[in-house]
Amino acid sequence: MTAAVRRAVVSAGLGILVAGGGCSKAVLAPEDYGAGRVTRPPIADGKPAASSRNATAARMATRYVGTPYVWAGASPSGFDCSGLVSYVYAQVGVSIPHNAAQQYRHGIPVSRESLQPGDVVFFDHLRHNGIYLGDGRFVHATKPGGVKIARLDDDWFRSRWVGARRL
Repeated sequence: MTAAVRRAVVSAGLGILVAGGGCSKAVLAPEDYGAGRVTRPPIADGKPAASSRNATAARMATRYVGTPYVWAGASPSGFDCSGLVSYVYAQVGVSIPHNAAQQYRHGIPVSRESLQPGDVVFFDHLRHNGIYLGDGRFVHATKPGGVKIARLDDDWFRSRWVGARRL
């Protein structure tokens, strides 16, 4: 059977299926009925792309530089490290727990060399984290000092690096 004949038979069959079956929930992809390989555009679901959302989270986190450190804090009146991360990501529509070790279970692993703004960086046996800003910098909440920007290459962070996640 040639490709043209096969397409005609499949098209006729689809017409009978639709006419006789009402609304079917089965949807065939174009390549399933002989159209060959099809390149599809990304599906628009109304949500911003993850990279755009994460970059927004990174920019948003810098608004809180200078906010005091508060143990278990998760609001602009005071943050701890994981509280800052969970609060900022909630503002862009991502819900994650208020605990650095639990946050490490979310997203996909990212190597230090592949970090992008908005990736969550983890240190000290998952007892500390922050949000990567780019250019080797990240924002975090620490005692003492509150919310501030630090460098991944600072001795303390370099020696206690655990990993990163992209949400």
